[in-house]
Amino acid sequence: MITNIIKLLITIAIFYFLFQYIDFDTVVAILAKSHGGFILIAFLLQMVSTFLAAYRWQLIMQLLVFKESMRFYVQSYFKGTFFNQVLPGSIGGDAVRIIELTQLGYDKKDAFYGIFVDRVIGLVGLLVLNLIANNLFYGTFPIWLYQLINLVTIGGIVSFIALLNFHRLSFLDGKKYIDIIHRLGLRMNALYQSNTILLKHISVSVFVHLFSVLTIYALALSIDVKLSPEVFLIAIPPIFLLTIVPISLAGWGVRESAMVGILMLVGAEKEK
Repeated sequence: MITNIIKLLITIAIFYFLFQYIDFDTVVAILAKSHGGFILIAFLLQMVSTFLAAYRWQLIMQLLVFKESMRFYVQSYFKGTFFNQVLPGSIGGDAVRIIELTQLGYDKKDAFYGIFVDRVIGLVGLLVLNLIANNLFYGTFPIWLYQLINLVTIGGIVSFIALLNFHRLSFLDGKKYIDIIHRLGLRMNALYQSNTILLKHISVSVFVHLFSVLTIYALALSIDVKLSPEVFLIAIPPIFLLTIVPISLAGWGVRESAMVGILMLVGAEKEK
C-alpha cells in the first residue's frame, strides 16, 4: 500500500513538472486538430500488434501443453493489457492471465512460467528491433545515445543467452535468491532445445513491437509531426523499456517525459 502511494505521488510529480515545461493549451489545440484517419490507422496497427502478441503467447503455451484456443489467448491478452495500464504495477495484467488459466484447471506454476517466458521473449524482440534500427540508421541521433542504445540492447541480449545457459552452473543450484533464476533458466533451456522455434518466437516478438512503433508513428502523423519512421524505430523501444522501471503507476509520466526528452533531440516540438 505504501509503495503504491509513493508511485502515485511520483506519477503526479512527473506530470506536474512536465506540464510546467510544456504549454498545456498548445497541447490541447494540437489534439483538437488531429487527423482522424491516421488515428484509425494507429488503432488498427495496435490491434495487429496485440493479436501477434497473443499468438506468440499461444505458441509458448502450446510448448507447455496448454490446449486453449487462439480466441482465449486474444481475449486474455486484451484483459491483461488493460490491467497493466490501470493497476499500480506493470505486471498486474500477468496476474490476471495466471488467474484465468488456473480457473481452467492448469497448474499455477506452469501458468506463471509460460507468462514469464512470454515476457522474456517479448523483451528480447524489443532489444533486437532496437539494435537493428539503431545500427541500420546510424547518425539519426547523437553518438552518445547511439552508443548507449547499443550497450543496453547488446547487454540485454547477452543476458538472455546467459539465462538460457544458467543451468550449466550447477554449483549455484540451491543458492538463496539465485535458485529461482537457475530453475527458470533450466526450464527455458528445456523449452527451447530447438533454435528454430526460439528464432520463430523472437521474430514474432520483433513484429509485435514493430507494429507498436508504427502505431506511434501514425499518431505522430495525425498531429503533423514531421519526423521520419527511422526516428521512431530508434527512439520508441528505449521508451518502452523505461516504462518497465517500477517508479510510477503503470509507467505513466515516465513514458511521456521520455517521449519529450528523446524526440526533442531530433528537433520535435515538445508539445507535439
